[in-house]
Amino acid sequence: MTYDPIAIGILLGTFAVLILIRTPIAFSLGIASIATALYLKLPLLIVAQRMVAGMESISLIAIPFFILAGQIMSEGRIAERLINLASLFVGRIRGGLAMINCIDSMFFGGISGSAVADVSSLGSLMIPAMQKKGYSKDFAIALTVTTAVQAVLIPPSHNMIIYSLASGGVSVGKLFLAGALPGILMGLSLMVVSYVLAVKYNFPREEWKGFRNALRVILDGFLSVGVAILIMGGILSGVFTASESSAIAVIYAFILTFIVYRDLKFRELLRVLKNALITVSMVFLLIATSNAFAWLMTVLQVPRAMADWMLSISQNKYVILTLINIILLFTGMIMDMAPAIVLCTPILLPVAMRVGVDPVHFGVILMFNLGIGLCTPPVGSALFVGCAVGKAKLEEVFKSLMVCYIPMLVILFLVTFIPDIAMWLPNLLMK
Repeated sequence: MTYDPIAIGILLGTFAVLILIRTPIAFSLGIASIATALYLKLPLLIVAQRMVAGMESISLIAIPFFILAGQIMSEGRIAERLINLASLFVGRIRGGLAMINCIDSMFFGGISGSAVADVSSLGSLMIPAMQKKGYSKDFAIALTVTTAVQAVLIPPSHNMIIYSLASGGVSVGKLFLAGALPGILMGLSLMVVSYVLAVKYNFPREEWKGFRNALRVILDGFLSVGVAILIMGGILSGVFTASESSAIAVIYAFILTFIVYRDLKFRELLRVLKNALITVSMVFLLIATSNAFAWLMTVLQVPRAMADWMLSISQNKYVILTLINIILLFTGMIMDMAPAIVLCTPILLPVAMRVGVDPVHFGVILMFNLGIGLCTPPVGSALFVGCAVGKAKLEEVFKSLMVCYIPMLVILFLVTFIPDIAMWLPNLLMK
């Protein structure tokens, strides 16, 4: 099919209008796809087929299992144990509680793979605790929200699996490894900001509770982060695939939460399954409608037009990457993560590859940008959950958010322009 400006206008315009009137994004994508298909006189069955095709990949099997594993562990007292473990590393440093917030998000990100789960589980503990120690409410919320972005980078991230599907089959194992170091660097940069503010405002250190307590905390913490170690160890050793590791993660999470620690009673399992099913349904509906929308954009040659436009501005790799970052940051502000991945990948990945960017490296750039979008208005889901948990209005938190955005953007551009930050681990361990 040839380039059709009217059809493109209907597709993008309908979607934009529906978003502005607060229609759920999955329905906005589906309605825009149907309207465009009607204009093009395409059978609506094709739209339905594209939606179903978007969910037929074997790689997607891992997503519901990872979501369920994260749900099981977040419902228990795992967050509390991870906070105690983080306290051993940085608690006695000035502003230790703020740094604990950064590190426990690294640990929890390796369990849940969800920024929203991170904020809701850890935020309910860390935000009140930071306020009691003299931290301002707005800084406590802003730090909790921004550190949660590590969850979309540090493995296992189910969003990496969605990108693997959208990109045509980039190795999930390589994507997991590529996101680890950038996620850790982002957390470290926020720790630096926390320390500077702690020195300026004389925030307190945490108390040392003795070696006997430390040994118990280490054991509990090691068991809690064991699921992430199990997943990556299994994938790297070739014992099991990413999909198989997700099922093993569920078994591990179940044994740890229901049998070892007994944080939850067996009668609560049905509630956990129900909550996980709701999340899975939302994710798969977004994937389905996003796939139909992305297919229509491909049919209408939008990716080719976008590539031609960007390359007409410059052939310079760094200029193109800067443009890609700007586009992705803006997209993250107005669109949820799963549909943004499915829509942006077929448009921007070919452009990035034409200037020599590895698809794995691009995946990390994509995740990082859209992760920042989770804590930026007007659509940032992690931001709104953080404000709800902290009982604050968005405008009250925004000043402290701006402080936290700065290190995140610095690490983003370092990861963008220095590929080895993302590619070192996958090149070393999965040649």
